[in-house]
Amino acid sequence: MAKAALRDQLLTARRRRPLIEISQSTQAICAHLLAADPVRRAASVAAYVSVGTEPGTTALLAALVAAGKRVLLPVLLPDGDLDWAAYAGEGSLTPARLGLLEPTGTRLGVDAIATPDVVLVPGLAVDERGMRMGRGGGSYDRALARVPVGTFTCVLLFDDEVGRDVPVEPHDRPVVSAVTSSGLHVF
Repeated sequence: MAKAALRDQLLTARRRRPLIEISQSTQAICAHLLAADPVRRAASVAAYVSVGTEPGTTALLAALVAAGKRVLLPVLLPDGDLDWAAYAGEGSLTPARLGLLEPTGTRLGVDAIATPDVVLVPGLAVDERGMRMGRGGGSYDRALARVPVGTFTCVLLFDDEVGRDVPVEPHDRPVVSAVTSSGLHVF
């Protein structure tokens, strides 16, 4: 299946997912992620603010901060690349383009993604090699290209989005794991 057609199919499935399933999956994903050794040991985590029917990150962000971790969140630049800023709580977020919420703090630059111990990314699917499919803008592939080898990178997904056949292009970057309501999947 072509990448655009698969992306449309996955987005349609997300829109049809019952809210109760999203809520239950979000709680389980948060619990599995917080229990994962790389996250427990991390001093800093790059994450994101979920939108729409993505697995939610609001409680996860609060839990990471409560655990004393420095959390970086993305700021979408006009060219589609991602700048980063420290998360200072839900009140520090401001509405941005494309329906995103972004941190209002000092911008740290696009290379700040190279410093966290853990990098959490959104996605629509991931294959058994860790190749993820995003929304098609390439923002997270550019960010992942700056992440040092050996960094724990993880995509948050629903169970039926793991193990999919994902078309791969030269610019696509893999993750080392996915977390779903059924647990942590390491590739």
